[in-house]
Amino acid sequence: MIEELLPDEVVAVEVFGDDGSEPAPLYPEEAEVVAQAVPKRRREFALVRACARRAMDKLGVPPQPVLPGERGAPGWPAGLAGTMTHCDGYCAAALVRAADLASLGIDAEPHQPLPDGVLEAVSLPAEEARQRRLAQQHPEIHWDRLLFSAKESVYKAWFPLTRQWLEFTEADIEVSVTPAPGTPLHGTFQAELLVPGPLLGGSRLDRFEGRWTVQRGLVASAVAVAHAS
Repeated sequence: MIEELLPDEVVAVEVFGDDGSEPAPLYPEEAEVVAQAVPKRRREFALVRACARRAMDKLGVPPQPVLPGERGAPGWPAGLAGTMTHCDGYCAAALVRAADLASLGIDAEPHQPLPDGVLEAVSLPAEEARQRRLAQQHPEIHWDRLLFSAKESVYKAWFPLTRQWLEFTEADIEVSVTPAPGTPLHGTFQAELLVPGPLLGGSRLDRFEGRWTVQRGLVASAVAVAHAS
């Protein structure tokens, strides 16, 4: 699912559901991070890192620990850029050689309405107006959850480039739909940055572009940031 949203040079590994099997053991330094966490958190932490190490292997990189760093952002091996996501019943990791892309961000969420009050806290008035129009055209999609997912993907792509926080309301996201009969609903989105964007090759980015899909009870989004040409 996630792989469909990313460029060909990206390696994505995902796991649906939970068959009860034990994930691959964590490295000692990873286990220490979640030693006091509840079992569900420890399991998700291990499963998504197992996905990351499988992606490393596909890129010919020896498996190694993935430790959370500043603001929880995962620390990747030198020469790689990557991103991870997990929610109930799903986890995924996407990796790429840093020479091929500047940054990545992915997010998956249950395709359900956001809890009361969350949309108002994370959205701009213009985004809410677009949400209402989209809901009239495609009521089968939970647009509030899709917007939230897109903002999460934008942040995950933004942070490695800036090492700065990005508020939910500092990116204005416009979603488009490209439905095709007999296929999952999917489309693209643009995130206009309302604060100075990252510098890449001497040029400042003013927007990120991404893709989204709704399938298998999930909404997923992804952002891939290319190097400046």
